[in-house]
Amino acid sequence: MLNQLRQDHANMARMLHVLQLKQKTLAGGERPNFQLVREVVDYILDYMDGFTLPLEEICSERLRERAPECDEVTERLSRDYRALRARLKRLSNDLDMILMDAVVPMDCFAEDLKEYLEAHRTYLRDEREQLFPLIREHFNDGDLENLAKALPAGASAELERLQAAYPELYAELRDAPEPVT
Repeated sequence: MLNQLRQDHANMARMLHVLQLKQKTLAGGERPNFQLVREVVDYILDYMDGFTLPLEEICSERLRERAPECDEVTERLSRDYRALRARLKRLSNDLDMILMDAVVPMDCFAEDLKEYLEAHRTYLRDEREQLFPLIREHFNDGDLENLAKALPAGASAELERLQAAYPELYAELRDAPEPVT
């Protein structure tokens, strides 16, 4: 189960890498493919709502029952996650404006995107370094089974869905280097 979480982190790192490439293009004064950026942002938001939020609730609830001393860590991660999601929603709204040809300061958008990427990578690192060890220490087989049920069907199935729904995004992901996790 923890291996699946690590794989999901690797997949998210690849998504963030694609966004980082587009952010660097934008920071360099060129226009990236904003439709592709839109697809990545939509995918991450869907993933957050459909996967991360339910999983976070299960983990936090179980850790509160098993190890109340972990509340500080789970509460901080939850706050960080909500802030991360809010930041991504703002970027999503800005993308809507850009795609409707509204005037959006590109330097500000590039900086906001860069800050989001840094915050998301920090969140993933904190999960790996703080939450995963707590899961390993405090969850029994039944807890891990419940977590496994909350995980997506699998990275390969998700990539197949991406390939069909977002061929351009899938091509970017396929060509992205394997992230270091």
